[in-house]
Amino acid sequence: MITLDIGNIYKKVCDEFPQETGKPVIGITGNYKDGATVLNEGYYTSILEAGGIPLVIPPFDDHQMIVEVLEKVDALVFSGGADVNPLFVGEEPSQALGNINAQRDYHELMLCKLALNRQIPILGICRGMQLLNLACGGTVFQDIYADNEKKLLQHDQKLDKRFPSHTVVVEEGSLMHQLFGERIYVNSFHHQAVKEVACGFRTTAVATDGIIEAMESTEFKPIVGVQWHPECFIQNGNKYMMPLFHWIVEQAQFFSKAKAIHNNMLIVDSHCDTPMFFHQDITFHHRDERIKVDLHKMSEGKQDVAFMVAYLPQVGLRKEDLQFATRQANEILTAIENMVQKCNTDRERLVIATSVDELYRNKIQKKKSLVLGIENGFAIGDDISLIKHFYHRGVRYMTLCHNGNNLICGSARYNEEGLGLTDFGKSVVQEMNKVGMAIDLSHAGEQSFYDVLEWSKAPVVCSHSSAKALCDHSRNLTDDQLRAIAQKGGVVQVCLYKGFLSTDREATIQDVILHLKHMIQIMGIEHVGIGTDFDGDGGVIGCNDSSELINLTRELLIAGFTPEELRLIWGENFLRVLTEIDRKKTIDS
Repeated sequence: MITLDIGNIYKKVCDEFPQETGKPVIGITGNYKDGATVLNEGYYTSILEAGGIPLVIPPFDDHQMIVEVLEKVDALVFSGGADVNPLFVGEEPSQALGNINAQRDYHELMLCKLALNRQIPILGICRGMQLLNLACGGTVFQDIYADNEKKLLQHDQKLDKRFPSHTVVVEEGSLMHQLFGERIYVNSFHHQAVKEVACGFRTTAVATDGIIEAMESTEFKPIVGVQWHPECFIQNGNKYMMPLFHWIVEQAQFFSKAKAIHNNMLIVDSHCDTPMFFHQDITFHHRDERIKVDLHKMSEGKQDVAFMVAYLPQVGLRKEDLQFATRQANEILTAIENMVQKCNTDRERLVIATSVDELYRNKIQKKKSLVLGIENGFAIGDDISLIKHFYHRGVRYMTLCHNGNNLICGSARYNEEGLGLTDFGKSVVQEMNKVGMAIDLSHAGEQSFYDVLEWSKAPVVCSHSSAKALCDHSRNLTDDQLRAIAQKGGVVQVCLYKGFLSTDREATIQDVILHLKHMIQIMGIEHVGIGTDFDGDGGVIGCNDSSELINLTRELLIAGFTPEELRLIWGENFLRVLTEIDRKKTIDS
């Protein structure tokens, strides 16, 4: 007779295995049938075999709990099952539509959309691929046989699911090609399929009859869909499909590390232009698709701090122009303050911070921080006393100029005469040093740049600039400029504006990393950071708004950056310089 000594088994488990495994949690959506959540064992067996921890997610409609689940998982697998209700995508049901699983549809579409906002790695399988495509705006055949005139393969097989039924041709250069080569032997149990892939995706495998069998993200995101059932092969002892599950677990590991970095470090974006959109009645406390930085996107991307600037375009230099610029700067700063109040009607969750210490306190208290800046010293006109005025309003850096010369200095653009720092500009530099306001040299011309380094007694910053050696734009910095600002103890924040990253093609998240690596090679890791220029035309493929900042962290981890290096890049360098500037101030501001 066999007996189970639970006490000894328990002791053995406790002795042999640590309490924290470090393995990523992979959420798997469960099917729903006859009042029960069910799941083919192949899903969780494949995840376990790949080194992940499977977590079955039943269908439910509680929005808050869906968000809570997403906070717990490091990747998602959307499993197969019944058809998606076409009403969710504005279509009427065709006669060939199969069984609809109403309990799953709403839950999984919501789960998918929220997961996409949070950059969570996703693998969609069969129905899961179709649902992913629909959630992203693509289309699906309600029935491939009814909706196609040409002769098709038998995709709804009677064959045992553990065995392949046909082959698919794989696109070269795709993830599927990397994992399996140019042809994959797959099983097939469906009558629906993707018709047109959603924007941001590409087809990566097709059956010989042209039916789409796999798709993946084109935006440097770990999101893949396959039409077949890779989880069934392991049930026959066949590990042919395991590369796909190893991939999702590996991506989950990187995402888990990225989450830990964002949870445990201060994540700072040193430059965004969102106030330019406030006249459109922006709802910053909701997810507003008209802007790239709002409270929801900051939360989704686990961003803590945004330096939000009052941007002033450079116009004339008449007295009335100078007065208008000062008035406009004050109005923008007031608009930011009013926006923060609207965000805090129920509880305080967004704070205008004026010191580095506040930023860390706000992080501990789970509050997001804004720090005020002015983009274009045009705001002070010819009145030096306005520097102290704006400092009292909370402004902690001022970009000396924008595109065009002003009374302070010559710009990097529209400055044919090569104007540098003016006599008034020298007084501005001295006054900013005195009150403890950081001098921002983004947009400054090369002569202005070196003049400021000579006159400033404190380190300076470039809040959103990139490397001229990689992209020959007048707004970018030469290697000599990079060295000079590092020797001064300052910092340069890589800008995500596409025109400053690449001139011959669409810029991507990989270009950001190339510029960052180059600047580190020239300046050292202690003098670089990130200034996105979001809502000022900043944003690249793979990192296009605040919700995608964690995607940049994940890519930096894949590129070999350590958590300690990321701590410096994501804010510690920039805040160290602000602290030094504050320490060197000479008057009670």
